[in-house]
Amino acid sequence: MNTLSKSRFTTRNITSIAVMAALSVILVAMIHIPMFLPFLEYDPADIPIFITTFAFGPLVGFILTVIVAVLQGITVSASAGIIGIMMHIFATGIFVIVAGNIYKRNKTRKNAAVALVVGVAVWTVAMVIWNIIVTPLYMGVPREEVIALVVPAILPFNLIKAGINSVLTFALYKTVGRLFGLKEVKSVKECPVEK
Repeated sequence: MNTLSKSRFTTRNITSIAVMAALSVILVAMIHIPMFLPFLEYDPADIPIFITTFAFGPLVGFILTVIVAVLQGITVSASAGIIGIMMHIFATGIFVIVAGNIYKRNKTRKNAAVALVVGVAVWTVAMVIWNIIVTPLYMGVPREEVIALVVPAILPFNLIKAGINSVLTFALYKTVGRLFGLKEVKSVKECPVEK
């Protein structure tokens, strides 16, 4: 087992991850802005998950995604039900797996930007497909109606939500990493926002 694997599950790191999970739930409770359609809302809850993914890797990021999605789904976002939980896991999960795997190969500022941009693209495409398949079943509307909403609502919403959260992740990663003493941001070389 390498040093990183050993350091991943120290008491301090587990506490940091738990705090990020709580912060994610608090953010969605405090900030949710309707966009385009009543059931599409921007929230910054994924930012702590993205930061944790960069600090601890895509597996930890995905596990945190599942935990947060369930916590949100039974508390502040209970009205969305199981579909909301699944949608959150699918959207954020695919982002953290893709972006986290890109970033962990080369932990530089430039590669962090690449990872986030690719993550946004994959999230957006995946959620367009998800909505076309699942939303007609969830909302009881014809698939044609959902397809008609792709360009004016679903596509821009997902680009904006994932894009804003990625930009904020890029800007905050260094500061939050230092605040929580996350192991992988102690080196200037490894910090994605260091010039």
